[in-house]
Parts: sequence; structure tokens; C-alpha cells
Amino acid sequence: MTHGTRSGRTARLLAVTGVALLVAVALLAPVLAPYPADATGATDTARMLRPPSAAHWFGTDDLGRDVFSRVLYGARVGPVVAVTVVAVSLFVGTAVGLVAGYFGGWIDETLMRVTDVFLAVPALLLALALATVLTAGTAGLTVALIVTWWPWYARLVRGETASVAGRPYTEACRTLGLGHGRILLRHVLPNASTPLLVQASTDVGGVLLVTSALSFLGLGPQPPTPDWGLMVDRSQDYFATQWWIGTFPGLAIMLVAALFFLLGDVLRDRLDPRHAPRVRP
Repeated sequence: MTHGTRSGRTARLLAVTGVALLVAVALLAPVLAPYPADATGATDTARMLRPPSAAHWFGTDDLGRDVFSRVLYGARVGPVVAVTVVAVSLFVGTAVGLVAGYFGGWIDETLMRVTDVFLAVPALLLALALATVLTAGTAGLTVALIVTWWPWYARLVRGETASVAGRPYTEACRTLGLGHGRILLRHVLPNASTPLLVQASTDVGGVLLVTSALSFLGLGPQPPTPDWGLMVDRSQDYFATQWWIGTFPGLAIMLVAALFFLLGDVLRDRLDPRHAPRVRP
């Protein structure tokens, strides 16, 4: 067994374990959190700006709320928004890319020109502009990111579909009289799904970073929502002296984003033979 194989297994174990822990924390946050997360239930002036201790593992914020509890509840906000954005964008982009790549001609030209309009604007700038126009909050942020993200999947799927659609077995399916929908879903999409799954898993981490950045700017979830980006924003006035208020939410963002980047690498190595590690006897 080579070092590459061992490191690959370690990466898979870390990715699977990390995702499982994240899901568990998000589902069990009310059980795991020692204190309430919202301002109404947790504000206590006597506990304001306390450093990490046995009673408050991550300290308390400027309203006396337990930072550890809010970080746990935060797993229900940023990561959920990121997964939702990627899932919806994946659905929309896949539908557009399949139709464009399979039928070609004027349909392909029309759909790809519309896609290019969105891709012409830098993703972060477009998301910032849309989030500013829409109502500030989780819903507005989610919609802004979906509009920003779907064109990337449309381009990716279109390229893969155009390649698969021209192969002999696809032509044979048409000759046999199979419907376009059946050919697309049963023969074209499965062969184009590998790079799509890898890209989507990696994008969850990227979307989380953008979500946190927009929340930091006040364009995402609003107080008292325990969002990690919003918590970092609220810590600006205290970072020099009460470092824990923003440090732990920031670490949560970094770790979860890194987890999904790792998951993307693991899926790429598992699903794409071109990237599989070589095993020597």
C-alpha cells in the first residue's frame, strides 16, 4: 500500500466524518447547545463579554449570549443556505445545459448567450448587486446567489452533454425511437454527472464563503439570527480585546468550507479515473 492510497483513505474518512458531524450538529443544535441562541432567551448583562471558560466554552458576546451555542445554531444557517443554493442552481443549470447541448442549433445559441450575460459579470459583484436590490435576509440572499451560480453549471453540463450526444449509442437510441426525455435522463445525464457532482460538492464551500461575506456586509440574515458571517460582523468593535466573539464563528466558516473542498477532491479521485492515485505493488 502506497502513501498516496493511505492519504486518500484518510481524506475520505475526514470528509465523510466531517459532513456527518456537520449534519448532526445542525439537526441536534437545540439539544447540544447549553444556552439559547436568540437575544430574547440569552441576553444577560451580567454575562456580557466573558472570556472562554468552563461555563462558556467560547465566551459570551456583547449581549451576554453564549458564543458556543450560537456557533452550533449557526450550522443551521450558512451551510443550509449554501447547500440550498447549490442544489437549486444545479437543477436549473443542469436543465439548461442538457437542453442546449442535446438539441444544439438555435436553441443552444439562445440559451448559451443568455448564460453568457450572467457570466460576463464577476460572480461576487453580481451577488452583491442582487442582494442589495432584494430584501435583506436569508431568502433574498439565497435568491441572489442562485441567480449568480446556475450559469456555471449550465456551461459545464452543456459541454459534457454535447460530447455525449454525438456518440454512437446516443444515435442508436434515437434510431430506436426513444423519446428525447428518456435519452437525456437515462443515457446522457448519467454520463455527464461525474464532473457535475465534483463541482457541486466543492461549490458548497465557495458559496458558504460568499454567503458569509455578504452576511458580514449586512446583506444576509438579520439579527438576532445566529449566522456565522453576521457574528463576525458584530465582533468588529471588540476584536482587539474580546477576540473570541469573532474568532470562533470565523473558524467555523473556514473549517466547513475546507471540509467541502476536501469532499470535492475525494469525489474527484473516486469518480474520475484520470485523477485516481496510482497504486504500486
